[in-house]
Amino acid sequence: MSAKTSKIVVIYKSKYGSTKSYAEWISKDVGGDLFESSMVSVNDLQKYQVIVFGGSLHAVGINGVKLITDNFDLLKNKKIIVFGTGASPVREETVKHVYKHNFPNEIQEKIHFFLLRGAFNYCKLSFIDKMLMNALRLMLKMKKADKLDEDSRGLLECFNKPVDWRDKKAIIPIVQCINEE
Repeated sequence: MSAKTSKIVVIYKSKYGSTKSYAEWISKDVGGDLFESSMVSVNDLQKYQVIVFGGSLHAVGINGVKLITDNFDLLKNKKIIVFGTGASPVREETVKHVYKHNFPNEIQEKIHFFLLRGAFNYCKLSFIDKMLMNALRLMLKMKKADKLDEDSRGLLECFNKPVDWRDKKAIIPIVQCINEE
């Protein structure tokens, strides 16, 4: 960690780059320090008043969020903001589901959570992720076309054509949350 720190730190764990992009945008907008999660420890975070953590979504799990949840007792006097980045459209029911899955009841009220839409490029997926996505694609293809919802049809199209939903405007609510007293 650098000797000069701000009161804000933005930490990220990104698998394919979307979460890193959002973390960089947030850090730049608020003048916060920026670190990949493997480069910080919970002790490093003690210097900061505001901790922003971003992780990519796998199913509904936020990659790396245990840095926050496992150490919450040491961080509870900080403002904690977490964002997850995934391919699914951002909808209220999805946000609630991801939030409840990742944060124990006793800390839910103390975590500010945001869901952001990333990108999807099948060709760049790891072997394991390709296997998982192929299983999902097969399951979706087995459904009758008229039984597929808009999200499922959109996902099937993404297998053949990479899609990037990242949007710098999506960080506005996170930046506002950081700047609120």
